[in-house]
Order: sequence, then structure tokens, then C-alpha cells
Amino acid sequence: MAENRVLKRVVLKLSGESFAPSGERGISMDEVHLISRQIIKATESGCQIAIVIGGGNILRGAQFKSKNTSISEATAHYMGMLATVINGLAIQDALETLGCETRLMSAIHMDTVCEPYIRRRARHHLSKNRVIILAAGTGGPFVTTDTAAALRSLELGADALLKATRVDGVYSEDPEINPHAVFYRELNYETVLEKNLRFMDTTAVAQCMEHKMPIMIFNYQKEGNIQKAISGEKIGTIVTSKTETTS
Repeated sequence: MAENRVLKRVVLKLSGESFAPSGERGISMDEVHLISRQIIKATESGCQIAIVIGGGNILRGAQFKSKNTSISEATAHYMGMLATVINGLAIQDALETLGCETRLMSAIHMDTVCEPYIRRRARHHLSKNRVIILAAGTGGPFVTTDTAAALRSLELGADALLKATRVDGVYSEDPEINPHAVFYRELNYETVLEKNLRFMDTTAVAQCMEHKMPIMIFNYQKEGNIQKAISGEKIGTIVTSKTETTS
């Protein structure tokens, strides 16, 4: 991805944890409004934004993997998908309160609260400069919302997949645990997979690698970073192919 290239369409991946203060669960509307204000500023540059949202602040399917629970893993994943719809409603309300036109679309049909996800309809909403919020992952179990974000990036013809995190980008280890962890400004997909850098699941990275979809990882808590990423400024970590990172 060329330096200073303004992005015209992006998929922004938000974790459920971004909806709550660090270490807490549930939804803090203060946190949701913090993100929403940044998203609205980013749209002012003309960029079309689709948000793929996680649900870990409410429930993760993986938490039911214990042998001591009677809930099947597939059922647990569906429960997690429903949690993403709850988060979707929260950020939709926050964005619209601030004057942004939105559409909440779910991969699981629930017509009384949101639209079904249909690729052509989603692209139409984007062309009308509406922020679309994509909930319920892919609609199927055993697939993370990271992989859903990669797939939606490809389906919608995004220029890049933006991964919003609580740290400045990709490190060799968790910088909140090891302050000496090495920060990577640029990476290629192969290195991410070889070093098992777990900022995103391997299936999502592999999908982006196959189709050369750039991934940008940055700290959304720094005011203006979403807008900077869309404007092509060098923030966080950029993951592209070997030829791009070495050129």
C-alpha cells in the first residue's frame, strides 16, 4: 500500500473489549462514544467505513470449552454472535446520536432489530456514505470475527482492513506484560504466520495474504488515529506482501 494513499473504503475491526474500560466487561457508552466520534471524523474525509464488531465484552464462545459445561461449542459460538448484535446496537445508537447515518446488518436474520447482511445491499449503503455495522460474524460457528472482517473486506472491495487495538501496533510479545517487546512498523503476512504474532487469528491473516489485502493495526485510543490511518499516515503496523514491505 503506497505511503500517504488516502483510503476510500475500509473495514474497521473493533473488538468487544473496546466497548468497556480495560479489564472490565459489559458496555460503557463513554467508551462507545469515544470510538464513534473518531469514526465520524474519519468519514468526513470521504472514506466509506464498514465496522465488524466482536462480542468478547459480553460473552466469548471459547469460555464454554470447559469439560464442566453442558453447552456445546457450536451453541456457545452462536451465543457469542448474538453478543456482537448487542454491541452493534450500542454503536449504532451512539453514531446516530452524533448525527451519522448508519445501517446495522447481521449475518443472522433478526429483522425487528437490524437488516440481514446482503453484500450488494451493504455496498449500496456504503455508496450512500452510510456507516455500516456488520454483526454476528459470518453467521456460522467456529469462525472468529477477525476472519469475518477479512472476508467482508474482500467482499466489499475495501482498500484495507483496519484492526483497532489498545496498543500501538504489533509487538513480538504482549507489551503490557513485557515492556521490552519489539515493535514492528512493517511486516509481511509470511512473517506474521511464521512468528505466530497473535494480533489476529491465522485464518484471517491467510485470507488477507491470499488476496493481498493490507492490514493496519493501531491504537484506537489515541485521538485521531482512525482518521490518520485512513489518510495514509504511518501509524501502528502495516502488514502487506513481501514485495510491498521491502520496496
